Amino acid sequence: MIVLRDIGRVYQTGGAAVHALEGVSLDVDRGEFVAVMGPSGSGKTTLMNILGLLDRPSAGRYLLGGSDVARLPDDTLARLRGRAFGFVFQSYNLLPRMTALEQVELPLIYQGTADRRRRAAEALVRVGLHDRLGHQPTELSGGEQQRVAIARSLVVDPLVLLADEPTGALDTATEADLMRLFSELVENHGLTVVVVTHEPSVARYAGRIVKMRDGRIIEDSRRLREWETHAPGEVGR
Repeated sequence: MIVLRDIGRVYQTGGAAVHALEGVSLDVDRGEFVAVMGPSGSGKTTLMNILGLLDRPSAGRYLLGGSDVARLPDDTLARLRGRAFGFVFQSYNLLPRMTALEQVELPLIYQGTADRRRRAAEALVRVGLHDRLGHQPTELSGGEQQRVAIARSLVVDPLVLLADEPTGALDTATEADLMRLFSELVENHGLTVVVVTHEPSVARYAGRIVKMRDGRIIEDSRRLREWETHAPGEVGR
């Protein structure tokens, strides 16, 4: 579904060229759960931004569903980004005076969707918040706020969910709950999930770990995911 070939990204900073990505090639198939790891400055967030069409590569090709998207006009790129990708960040980016239901409705309002109230409610049920539809952010825990943000990203039925350090503000137990939710979305709904993280405890839920350093991929390995290493019923104990 996603094919990157020899992707480079160069920024000009104070007259100097900074090579954030150099010769990155990566394939991501539908239904994969990929964790991207690396130290600060390794290029993982730049890679995430290019994957999500938030930034353009300076060199290389980006094929999404067989189409080269790297050189699309800005307006076409924005429409494609809104349809193909959901985004989850460490900060929840919720509006303070809106209910969970209203937060999740927002992307559908921008798209002009008619049945947005029903779809927003279904997305919140999907992430386990059926009893929090009328709650505002101050009435929700950190984990619940992150689930609202996830529901907001899922309500548009994206092809890919991109999460940048989504558990950074959560405690260990809530982190595990969130990662089990991502796992369930991959396993039962066929969603493709790419998570950028520093945490091995987060990456262990992914079926594939991509490690970066100095703007390059230095390791790309597939592994048993967290729930596959336990006997039935043991995950979460």
